[in-house]
Amino acid sequence: MPGRADVLVVSIDSTGGWRTAAEELVAGLRRAGAAAELIRTGPVPRVRTFALTDYTQARLARRVAQRGIEEHDPRAVIYCSITAALLWPRPGAIFLDATAAENRPGRHGVWQRPVERRRLAEAPLLLPWSADSLRAAPQNHASAIILSPPIELEAEPPSLQARDIAALTYAGDPVKRRLDHILSAWEQARRPDETLLVCGLEGFQPPPGVRSAGRVAHDEFRALLRRARAFLAAPRREDHGIAPLEALACGCQLVTAPAPGAYPALRIAREADPRLVSADLPAAIRLALDEPLEEYASQVARRLAPFGYEAVDRQLADVILPRLLSGTRAAIRA
Repeated sequence: MPGRADVLVVSIDSTGGWRTAAEELVAGLRRAGAAAELIRTGPVPRVRTFALTDYTQARLARRVAQRGIEEHDPRAVIYCSITAALLWPRPGAIFLDATAAENRPGRHGVWQRPVERRRLAEAPLLLPWSADSLRAAPQNHASAIILSPPIELEAEPPSLQARDIAALTYAGDPVKRRLDHILSAWEQARRPDETLLVCGLEGFQPPPGVRSAGRVAHDEFRALLRRARAFLAAPRREDHGIAPLEALACGCQLVTAPAPGAYPALRIAREADPRLVSADLPAAIRLALDEPLEEYASQVARRLAPFGYEAVDRQLADVILPRLLSGTRAAIRA
């Protein structure tokens, strides 16, 4: 019989980003000295609507949470995403990138939004990925502490001149990432000797000037980012955006269309070089490749510090873990 866990983390295996975020959260809790356990749903079925998708995933999360609670008798529970918490068997902290009120508008969130309001008020603690993660939350939401999934910061990423890939994009969900828009912009902007590398898609048939890397492991993705001069993005909305943050950490210039959602990398990119955040993506691509700012890397590095492992681990050990295990509800607002 296993010993009692300090923290049980409940994760829905809906995307690679959420799988990685849950694993990093458990690793960080363990580095902070907690006995942390991860329980996950495994693959989730694909269904037709957002409302049914969330219901299916929430039921799976409830089922595995019940099993994990029985097995590990945790002192605290963290649900990874608001969806994982919707049908919770026991109140717990919620680690979230966005609310259903923001990313499930109209009929897409017909049942999720009222349940979400109750969960956001009842949770012992909210762990939003950024300050903007709760901007659509009700005023009476529980106390919150910002906790971003950590990214590896590079002290000295390769210079732009040493890079052999002109541009790279991640298109794990080509509709959400607007891959068609990126490809059109690249076709207009590219020169004959320049290539765009597309990561995250299997079976993609690239047009001229584009190459597909398929699905790549995280370490390989980071290695490719270190070779790319620019990272291209044009999401329909971006609740957080780990890939563009990692691109910035690897020394890429982020060329992106404006998008709704928290999207902290967009704010960092706009502050470092506002020319590269533009609805005119072809023009922004050429500026990144032809006229990069010398101070871009230093500007980005300073703004990325709160997302690094050192800062996130310190937040977990000094603030969040004591709050989770104390049972107190001090009024800390995001």
